[in-house]
Amino acid sequence: MVSPVGGDGAFAVPGTSGAPARGPADVSGAPGARGGSTTPGGVTEVSGISESPGASGASGDFGASGTGIREAGPDDAAALGELAAVALTLDAAEAPDLVASLSAPPPGRRWTALVTGDLTGVVFASVSGRDPSAGHIDLLAVHPGARGAGRGRALVAAAEEWLRGQGATEARFAGNPPCYAWPGIDVRYTPAAALAERMGYERYDVAWNMTAGLAADADLSTDADVARLAESGVELREVRAAGPGDRAELDALLAFVREHWNDNWAWEAEHAGGCHYAVRGSEIIGFAAWGARPAWFGPMGTAPAARGLGVGRVLLRRCLAEQRAAGQESAQIGWVGPLGFYSRAAGARAERVFWLYRRSLR
Repeated sequence: MVSPVGGDGAFAVPGTSGAPARGPADVSGAPGARGGSTTPGGVTEVSGISESPGASGASGDFGASGTGIREAGPDDAAALGELAAVALTLDAAEAPDLVASLSAPPPGRRWTALVTGDLTGVVFASVSGRDPSAGHIDLLAVHPGARGAGRGRALVAAAEEWLRGQGATEARFAGNPPCYAWPGIDVRYTPAAALAERMGYERYDVAWNMTAGLAADADLSTDADVARLAESGVELREVRAAGPGDRAELDALLAFVREHWNDNWAWEAEHAGGCHYAVRGSEIIGFAAWGARPAWFGPMGTAPAARGLGVGRVLLRRCLAEQRAAGQESAQIGWVGPLGFYSRAAGARAERVFWLYRRSLR
């Protein structure tokens, strides 16, 4: 598990860079699957939030507590991981990893983490690298014991003000690829959706995840498929970013991902926990990765000329088997387009549904 203080043991101070670390994973690979370059990431706030007077603005006054909002610093890292684990009840096990991941985004990202003075609430916000007019609220959490005093509303208002200062003209409760937490607000975090709507956000899209069970008896075998592919001249390989000896191999894979998809997917593949790919002759024809977004599968893709060979099924199963070996009981497949591919290949089921919200900051 990634430390709550970041993958390298140090909480990155909000700014415009941040060392690369684990990020999200958007999934594709089956024809028509939704791409990681469109709109990943998400936001969640699990509190019942009142709209009490004086609970908005960057210096939010929370009544008797008098707790203002400030930018998070390195000394806050561990506390924020613990806060997220308590507040994000549907994601408690991986919540500290999400805080660490969002605290170490790709170089050049403009982002911030704002906290209440008593560290009972936090919001992460960032600016889209592809569309600088779009601002994202990446994660919002309020401690259960501090709910009902307007902290969530004040944190969102402070994040909006920061985004305006960065030139954003729209705020989205949706993630910012390639480093995000969720595709949007999980519908089961109903108070978060209610907060967004009270603050004038409108729902503009819906996304969903699938869940692949990784129990010991789940069939993730690939031997027959690997043998069949070998007869067609297809070889399955694995690459990791860890060792210097793998760098040339990894660079070739990343070039393939950029050529057929985008830089966001390449970043995810580079920072994945595991990455498998297929080669025919000297040509890479497909890849799949997992763990860039903690505990999730993706992204994956097959070159157009190689679709129909069954490469995607083998790569998917190899990644899921690796996740099972790492101790996971299930794997989330994020931002899914075609349900059928993942259902047939791994018995995955549609499960988490996310609403995406936006509003003008003009």
